[in-house]
Amino acid sequence: MNEDDLVIDPWGSAQSTDYDRIISQFGLASMEGVSVPSPSKLHRRGIVFAHRDVDQVLEAQRTGSPFGVLTGLMPSGQMHLGHSMVVEQVKWFQQHGGDVTIAVADLESQATRGISLEKGRKVALEEYVAHYAALGLEPDKTEVYFQSTRPAVQRLGFQLGKRTNLSEFEAIYGFGGDTNLAHVQAPMVQVGDILHPQMEEFGGLRPVVVPVGVDQDPHLRLTRGLASKTNWFNIRDSSSKGLLVSLSIHDENAEVFGQMPNGRVDKQKVADVFDKVVAAVAKLGFSDIVSSPKQGHVHVPSATNRDKHGIRHQLLGLERELGGLGLLAPSSTYHHFAVGMTGAKMSSSQPKTTLFLRDDLPSVEKKIKRAFSGGQATVEEHRRMGGNPDIDVAYQYMMYFFEEDDAYLAEVNEAFRAGKLLAGEMKQLCIERASAWMANLHEMRDQTAHLVHEFLAEDSR
Repeated sequence: MNEDDLVIDPWGSAQSTDYDRIISQFGLASMEGVSVPSPSKLHRRGIVFAHRDVDQVLEAQRTGSPFGVLTGLMPSGQMHLGHSMVVEQVKWFQQHGGDVTIAVADLESQATRGISLEKGRKVALEEYVAHYAALGLEPDKTEVYFQSTRPAVQRLGFQLGKRTNLSEFEAIYGFGGDTNLAHVQAPMVQVGDILHPQMEEFGGLRPVVVPVGVDQDPHLRLTRGLASKTNWFNIRDSSSKGLLVSLSIHDENAEVFGQMPNGRVDKQKVADVFDKVVAAVAKLGFSDIVSSPKQGHVHVPSATNRDKHGIRHQLLGLERELGGLGLLAPSSTYHHFAVGMTGAKMSSSQPKTTLFLRDDLPSVEKKIKRAFSGGQATVEEHRRMGGNPDIDVAYQYMMYFFEEDDAYLAEVNEAFRAGKLLAGEMKQLCIERASAWMANLHEMRDQTAHLVHEFLAEDSR
């Protein structure tokens, strides 16, 4: 790793906000140019700024095909405004046809933070799920489960553990010889969390998207890599035109693919597998499929990059028929960090600089009045030089959370830059909107309190 490389730490509080550099270094795709139907304010304002394979989820939306959304919570503290950004994105996917799975990381919380399973359950229900309900998630389309009560998650994580090693963990997470083993175990449980909704008993094979802050990307990189390592079929571009499908042979499928223990090849088994690949791809309507077992691939000349998702889905289904896991690498979207009252990252560990969802209205007003301002030191200087809404916390909170009207927000931005709107006036605008937003949230929390247990999966009630 170069000295200038960024390090993303899922458990750290200090994170880079150089988002262009993050996209470049970690191989994310920009959301610029991605057509999102009925975009939320987070999409419209570029707050959701990057993705991995979100196009396959958007295609499922467009065609009415099944897709899932997964998020998780650490049951160890209060929800703050930053958490509501994830809920808003999950809600948006749900409104566009996605089924929602929410993982309660009670095992990780117990192992890394000393929170008992009993206390973790109480915090998850009374703090997090209560607010998920208040923020508008639908209980009949949402399934909340606890890691401790879903053995399939732990089994899958354990099963995939043999496909990684400590060197990879060091490269992804920066782990070293002094790393607590609970931190080593936790990512593998999260791998199980992210991938298990594709299992037949939890919804079946379909695209699953995970909306996160960029600090959680290491978990997605690990999970995507492990899912790909299990796949029995590879898809790549042909040197001429179209796509090529080839077999990926490893211990689990060697016998199915005709690789005998003595090193010889059962040609009939190989031919049978290639016939099944052709049949699977033909279901998508291709008629120009060329099977070449001797060359080790199936060629689909008329297939384009846009067809990769459909072909991959068919081949994963075939893999399952042949006895494999058939795991699709998860999609993900990434949003900017919400700033705290000081202008740094919002954190539950700094209560005075963070708006919590249970804060009363006087506390909300007091915190916003003390928030970091992008205005000048004096009124005269502000009128002459203008302010900077890009670093003004009150403006940022309106943009991220409280103001839905893009045109009005643009007017406020322009007026502040021109010095026509003072820093105190900006804070007052934010206070008015924040108070209305929080008052509505508190009212909805009371109205939806009876729904909390309806969000729980059968294995977690």
